[in-house]
Amino acid sequence: MSVSVDSQFVHKMWDEYELAKMVDGGVPFPMISDAAGHVGNAYGVYDDEAGVDVRGRFIIDPDGMVQAMEVLTPPVGRKVEESLRQIKAFQHVRETQAAEVTPSGWEPGKKILKPGPELVGHVWEVWKPGDE
Repeated sequence: MSVSVDSQFVHKMWDEYELAKMVDGGVPFPMISDAAGHVGNAYGVYDDEAGVDVRGRFIIDPDGMVQAMEVLTPPVGRKVEESLRQIKAFQHVRETQAAEVTPSGWEPGKKILKPGPELVGHVWEVWKPGDE
């Protein structure tokens, strides 16, 4: 879901007149209005002075734990593909109960790592960026 201080009406207009031109069918998740900034405050992204949330992205697991976060200033855009890659990586680690972990830049189907004492100091021997 996405959350902002904008009203539900602004979200609807933004989705129909802007996002739907970039994402076929518009945004495939709910956009939540947080006019008072309570959600933004809880996550530390609400700017009291400006009355807005700064751009923040939080990946929250099914247990309600924040697994990743990123906060950007307005002039810098986000890369949705990177967010999706990270979600897939967290899902993989969760599905394997952390018996397999994902190195930086991991994509589904690419090499994973098996954590343990024997891996410490030897990651460079079993994984290099770009490994398939």
